[in-house]
Amino acid sequence: MSVELMVWDEPVPITRDQARTAYLAVKRTDPVTGGAVPEVAKELPGKITLYPGHVLVTMDLDTMDEMSAQVFTLAQAHGLVCYDPQRDLVHNVAPLGVYEGMQLHTGDGMIVKDPDLGLVHDVLATLSPQNPFVALVNFGRHFLQVSPGYELEYKEGTLVRTTVAELAEVQRAFHDYATGERSFLSRHEWSA
Repeated sequence: MSVELMVWDEPVPITRDQARTAYLAVKRTDPVTGGAVPEVAKELPGKITLYPGHVLVTMDLDTMDEMSAQVFTLAQAHGLVCYDPQRDLVHNVAPLGVYEGMQLHTGDGMIVKDPDLGLVHDVLATLSPQNPFVALVNFGRHFLQVSPGYELEYKEGTLVRTTVAELAEVQRAFHDYATGERSFLSRHEWSA
């Protein structure tokens, strides 16, 4: 079984719906044969198929996590959008959080360095038995993590926990954390 990612240029951040629509439209067209290969396509791992203005990366399910991380990093380095149709997630170039090198980790194996804030927001809605946690990690400093049932864990020295009632509050806490705000700490009762 194989999985795909699609990479292309967008002048502004796009939504998952826009990315999905673009992906489906491109898949209905014929691949490009011959001609110049875009620089990013030469660097991408996996099997590469070129479409007008788009690069489709196909990889084995067994190598998906490792290769996806490489594709996300290369797309970001080239200022390109990356759409993951398996997870229905779009990786935009911006806006980013304030912590350079921050990593997004998911329980289903996705790791993204310097994730855009829209991706963080959307990933949180994928919490499930198949994706049992989402974490934003600033290695050696602090992290914020959530699991189904919306149990938040925050560590900066001491690990503290709280449970929130709604996904919207989880998304708000992660946004605050990623942007350097600490108001999520005062909005909740935390216990060690």
